[in-house]
Amino acid sequence: MIIKQVAAACGEMKDGAFLFPVRVYYEDTDAGGIVYYANYLKFAERARTEHLRALGVRQQEGLQENEKFGFVVRHCEIDYKAPAMLDDELIVSCRVTEASGAAAEITQEVLRGDQVLAAIQVKVVYVSLATKRPVRIPKDLLEKMI
Repeated sequence: MIIKQVAAACGEMKDGAFLFPVRVYYEDTDAGGIVYYANYLKFAERARTEHLRALGVRQQEGLQENEKFGFVVRHCEIDYKAPAMLDDELIVSCRVTEASGAAAEITQEVLRGDQVLAAIQVKVVYVSLATKRPVRIPKDLLEKMI
């Protein structure tokens, strides 16, 4: 059975940033109930994926075409400022700060209320998945991103 309908994006656009809600589950934490450091990157990846979905991009459709394209992370920096804890309600923001050619820079924050728990800078490149080489971001997608 093939499902064609894709659920609407979870999250919302506000003041030029996409905001994605995350709840911290037991599986996200270490033995002390603190979010394991690598899970912040998972939260950020989910927010970027939902941001694309909110822009109308259906990544699965692109993977089913003959010529497959997608974004890959080229560089990532993360600054941990305070720990998230079991059962916290977080917001992960996603703001495209620069996009041109084949690359984009994205600023993300993991927040608990007004407190920034982690600041993340991500550089992504749009590539042909067949050749693993950069290609220009399609104009219509680029216009939606910036």
